[in-house]
Amino acid sequence: MQQENRIVIDNMEHVMNLFGKFDENIKVIEQTFNVNIINRGTEIKIAGLGNIELATKTVLKLLEIAKRGEIINLQTVNYIISLVLEDSPQDLEKILEDVIIVTARGKYVKCKTFGQKEYIEAIKKNEIVFGIGPAGTGKTYLAIAMAVKFLKEKKIGRIILTRPAVEAGERLGFLPGDLQEKINPYLRPLYDALYDILGVDTFQKYMENGIIEVAPLAYMRGRTLDDCFIILDEAQNTTPEQMKMFLTRFGYGSRIVVTGDLTQIDLSPEKMSGLKQVTHILKDIDGIEFVYFTHKDVVRHRLVTEIIKAYDKYDNGKR
Repeated sequence: MQQENRIVIDNMEHVMNLFGKFDENIKVIEQTFNVNIINRGTEIKIAGLGNIELATKTVLKLLEIAKRGEIINLQTVNYIISLVLEDSPQDLEKILEDVIIVTARGKYVKCKTFGQKEYIEAIKKNEIVFGIGPAGTGKTYLAIAMAVKFLKEKKIGRIILTRPAVEAGERLGFLPGDLQEKINPYLRPLYDALYDILGVDTFQKYMENGIIEVAPLAYMRGRTLDDCFIILDEAQNTTPEQMKMFLTRFGYGSRIVVTGDLTQIDLSPEKMSGLKQVTHILKDIDGIEFVYFTHKDVVRHRLVTEIIKAYDKYDNGKR
């Protein structure tokens, strides 16, 4: 027997935000719960033979997010659906309250998932944090946002971002230019995030003044880094020796964030990943926290989440 629920609405802009471009958001909810969702004037009608209650709960949660001025996209819809299906008591609205930083273009950088919220809280409370998980979960971008926040609040004096240049052998030699020009392609994602958060002019001024340094991991050897926010990106491609070398650069007044994805190790098979090893060595040390992201924390296109889930299923099957 067909049932129906009705939700009274008082703002058509919130409804337009909820439905999305060409009703793409609503179509996902309809397909998931086998219902029909129709906007009729001052109310939304949810009817059908499927799970009316869960569909209604999803719509109500999304409307609450819309009322906070947030743009609802497919990633938000799918994340709310996953919370509703798990009957999670957590409210996504709570993590949207805190603004990490405002970018040069006036964009508010906020957490979008509970995994991201846990990550940000860990960075606030601990001197060394490892963010481990799949691509698209915001590990690097949020770490850089926090680094800029610490810099603006004068909690640190410099930001240092580094990556291992895995191809530092023969393939790198074929690239044109001097050493810095050869290395720049490996550091490009870090530059992109800094451009977005700081703006090009501010970023270039900080680089010229030595306030921001972007360098390959090899440049860290022999240094002691005090009063810095240091980010090691793509850490799954470090060797155990490189990881130990990097972590022992840690100085007074500094913060370290290490990010990586253990499913995307580019080292040769005979080499162990330094990130994989360190999860066992440092797991019980006070002041060091490991935050693990899952496919639920992916904030890129919906298909990225599906691809990660498919690979996880494949890898689990092989094991």
